[in-house]
Amino acid sequence: MKHMYFTLPAALLSTLACGLVFAANDAKGCKDHQLFTRMNNYSIFECKTRYEQLVIKFDNDPKSAKNLTLEGDLTSLSYGYDSTAPGAAASRPSELQVMRNYQIAGKEKGGEVIVDKPGYTALKFNREGSTVYAVVRGYSGAARIYLDVLEVKAMAQEVTANLMWDTLKKDGFVSLQINFDTNKSVIKSESMPLVKQIVELMKSQPALKVSIEGHTDNQGNATANKTLSLDRAKAVIAAVAAEGIKADRMTAEGWGQERPVADNRTEEGRAKNRRVELVKK
Repeated sequence: MKHMYFTLPAALLSTLACGLVFAANDAKGCKDHQLFTRMNNYSIFECKTRYEQLVIKFDNDPKSAKNLTLEGDLTSLSYGYDSTAPGAAASRPSELQVMRNYQIAGKEKGGEVIVDKPGYTALKFNREGSTVYAVVRGYSGAARIYLDVLEVKAMAQEVTANLMWDTLKKDGFVSLQINFDTNKSVIKSESMPLVKQIVELMKSQPALKVSIEGHTDNQGNATANKTLSLDRAKAVIAAVAAEGIKADRMTAEGWGQERPVADNRTEEGRAKNRRVELVKK
């Protein structure tokens, strides 16, 4: 993740600490996320970093289709107010003050406030090559602050040629999350190891012929999506053929948005629908 630092207005410096702040009573191994600094007189009592889902609550109903479920590298920090610090008892901020401080800090760095509710705010940052979301929650009159920061990304695939072959024999197809530049058929460098495994599969099974089929989500024009999915399938064939596999062992098909495997109403579902499938012929 690219680290992001804030230059805050002078009015905020009395509330948000300058630079990264470390308290003596922070939980072992915990520190502030580089995106935000902590507020005065708070210490970290719990921290976690893992690949996980984060729900952006546009609607209080947890089952609402309006809510956004995302996946990626998630850092969660739990802050507690230290009322024993000098002058702390009289200066504890309200939940509203906490939300406004994080919102202003986010806007200073080009972030967008996408949810603004009592005790709950969510921000979105568009960064080169990634999208970052931050959720801030306040509890018990801001005695507790919970900060979640997620960089959206697909789970790194650990797909081997042997696993592809086993799946092809069992199901007749295998679904792969090969990533491309937005609205283009250029394979991202991060997906080239997966393409290499397709090459290894074709080398290990010299009689195998496959249809390489592209799929998109339902964002944008359906006709354009079908063309894009076909171009992406052709790009995979070209990349595999460039490694010495005969192109006549592979055919290209583009289905666009016609065959979704997940709910296009969520970002998670759309990510699953943007895929390439190898179909055994």
